[in-house]
Amino acid sequence: MACRWLLMTAICLLAAPTSAAEPVAGRAAAERGYKLLVEKAYLPPDFDQEVFDTAWKERPEPLRSQAEKASPEERRQLAFARYGLTPRPDDPSKPLQYVVDDAGKWTMNCFACHGGTVPDGQGSVTVWPGAPNSRFALQTLTEETRLAKAALGRPFSRMDVGGAFIPLGGSNGTTNAVMFGVVLMGLRDPDLNFDAKRGVPQMTHHDMDAPPWWHFQRKKMLYIDGFAEKGHRGLMQFMLVRSNGPEKFRGWEEEFRDVFAYISSIQPPKYPFPIDEKLAAVGQAAFNRVCADCHGTYGKDGRYPEKLVPIEDVGTDRVRLDALTPAHRDAYGASWFANYGKLANLRDPGGYVAPPLDGIWASAPYFHNGSVPTLWYVLHPGERPVVWKRTLADYDPKRVGLEIETFTHLPAEAAAGWQRREYFDTRAFGKSAKGHDFPDELTADEKLALLEYLKTL
Repeated sequence: MACRWLLMTAICLLAAPTSAAEPVAGRAAAERGYKLLVEKAYLPPDFDQEVFDTAWKERPEPLRSQAEKASPEERRQLAFARYGLTPRPDDPSKPLQYVVDDAGKWTMNCFACHGGTVPDGQGSVTVWPGAPNSRFALQTLTEETRLAKAALGRPFSRMDVGGAFIPLGGSNGTTNAVMFGVVLMGLRDPDLNFDAKRGVPQMTHHDMDAPPWWHFQRKKMLYIDGFAEKGHRGLMQFMLVRSNGPEKFRGWEEEFRDVFAYISSIQPPKYPFPIDEKLAAVGQAAFNRVCADCHGTYGKDGRYPEKLVPIEDVGTDRVRLDALTPAHRDAYGASWFANYGKLANLRDPGGYVAPPLDGIWASAPYFHNGSVPTLWYVLHPGERPVVWKRTLADYDPKRVGLEIETFTHLPAEAAAGWQRREYFDTRAFGKSAKGHDFPDELTADEKLALLEYLKTL
């Protein structure tokens, strides 16, 4: 198992783009970028090892008794599974999603949302830095470590205090990330000086699904609405805690050039199950007719148009589009992050950007809010479940995505708290699975073939 983790890290860090050999300097920068993300804490710690190791005592029954009877290693595995954490590929003794220093202090890093797993085709999974972390349970982790701190007499962190006022995530695998950025940026001037007089900005809380980082290299603009031009400074937004002033951002800028190089180097995983090549060829023809105009073409001469589709045309949940106001976008565009207006910035995009589809099989759930669990449901708009919950089996190669249970309504035990976050209710605010009805132009046979073709990307 450890050997496979090491192999996957080598692939993610060192794999050259398919078009040309990456320069040695570029590979070195990417390696440095990865090491910075997993080893350097850019934020104050969230909790320490003792807090994490005793958080099981704050779980409800029968989970608490299960953890109490387990060995220390089994208890660690239970904790990782509960909170959506994975071992670091190059050092399985540490979590990928947190920097753990020599004093045992845990600090969240970018892999909390962008470090997930992909199936290996043999009944197990491979940790893949850059894959969306579709199991991350930030709200549950924060609630239980906060209770553990209280029991141990430890001070609360910024996450504990902030989480009491700002929802961290209503469904496991999604977070309120956009509003995190809005409130952090709202208290800074363009030079990133903290200014409490600015007050808390307007916020519309909603959940977002993390995009795969292997799409980063293909894009010129970032985010689902494509409002901000890509740049290394923009990667630093979530470090805007009170203790990080402008001088720290300027001091860390060169390091984030390496982080930029690392994210740009990430390649999508290849589908690990058998593919019907003849059927996929039929699906490619259907794809080129109905999908390629927005999502691009693939293969040797493939192109990605980065097309911004008006919200009236795509018809998916518009809460994300409306939640980030022109004022929010203007503030970012005028700031140090966007080089004081020198990088492109759209104040009113009017829709969402159709993403690239490289490795689409490995980035479930789908849509910007994570409301659609499989590609089969993407292709069958009228069949999308109202409420769903993923199973322990994790992956469904037939429908290509998460293996799930479906429900017509939330079960009684999922009324609130951590149980509710294990379900995805598409009737909730910002969680609609409607829209993107373009597949209805296809016949049933074409949809079947297209599903096979999408496995090849």
